[in-house]
Amino acid sequence: MAGAAPQIGLTQQPQAKVAIISSSWHLDICNDLIDGAQRALAKAGVTQVEVMMVPGSFEIPLAAQFAFEKGFDAVVAVGLVLEGETPHFDYVCSGVTDGVMSVSLKYGKPIGFGVLMCNNLDQAIARCGRKESIEDKGFDSAVAALELLALK
Repeated sequence: MAGAAPQIGLTQQPQAKVAIISSSWHLDICNDLIDGAQRALAKAGVTQVEVMMVPGSFEIPLAAQFAFEKGFDAVVAVGLVLEGETPHFDYVCSGVTDGVMSVSLKYGKPIGFGVLMCNNLDQAIARCGRKESIEDKGFDSAVAALELLALK
């Protein structure tokens, strides 16, 4: 495991408008990630939150671009890509990662990256924020987006 998340204070940002963008694949895991993101946003006083679902993780970067064009201040991107038997996993992971970074830099707006890229379902469960999980990447990615927004 990557270890415990750093202890970062959560700045109150009631004026922020945040989109949570999630893949529709592996909804059980994605719903847990969305819940974690929503908990972090609520803790920061964010009330303008919209959840947007996209077909798969590969579509997240374009959806983030659309969200910024609609006036959102930040995006929390969540999803799960599970390794399979073909190189498809590598291409999707690379495309999502590169795309999210490109959109964030293009618009100068933060995207909290909570797309899990796991070898198996057990690894995803360990990171999705359930009671038995050791990490809560939905929560953590929302914190990252909000803290970058506070820097701006």
